This record gives sequence, C-alpha cells and structure tokens, in this order.
Amino acid sequence: MRTMALLTAASVACCTGALAQETGDPEAGRTVAVDICSACHAVLAGEGVDPDPDPLPFEALEPLPFEDIANTPGITEMALYAWMTTSHPSMPNFVLEGQELSDVVAYVLSLREEET
Repeated sequence: MRTMALLTAASVACCTGALAQETGDPEAGRTVAVDICSACHAVLAGEGVDPDPDPLPFEALEPLPFEDIANTPGITEMALYAWMTTSHPSMPNFVLEGQELSDVVAYVLSLREEET
C-alpha cells in the first residue's frame, strides 16, 4: 500500500512538472503579438487596432481579436497553450516556443474583462 502511494505521488509530481509552463510577461507578449500576430488578429484592446485586418492569403475562418479570445467562456491558460502549439490549417506556419509562447499567453489573459 505504501509503495502504491509513493508511486502515485511520483507520477503526479512528474506529470505536474511536465505540464508546468514558464511565467509569462504580458508586456513582452504584447510586443510579440504586435510583431507577429497582428497581421491577422486585432491584438491591442481599445487602442484603435483595425479589427478587420487585411485579407489573408489563404482561405480561413475570420481571426478573432485577442480580446474576444481572452473573454471566451472557459478559456484557460492551458487551453491557450494547447491551441497555440497545435497545427491549424487556417493559421500561417510559424511556431512560438518557450518564453515567447508564455509571454503571448500571459498577454492574451491580461485582456480579460474584470468580472463584476
């Protein structure tokens, strides 16, 4: 019984560590979003960014503004990591990794409206 408890604890610790992400910097994420993501998405809430960016060079769903993504019911940090690290036919072929990915996730989450 004690061995099973230790094995379970070790498994949880390993899995938790594997899922842990670097802490993101929303300001650095904003910079990455403006540089990379703004070609398709409106990334700056309330700052006059065109919510209807130039047409994409491929057929795709309409890209959501980051503010809408942040305020989607049920959106979580883990959901954003999963979405941004999974290939999607409607997104250009670029990869955010490591700190850059953490920063963009932190930036998107910083756009959440405060609950009243």
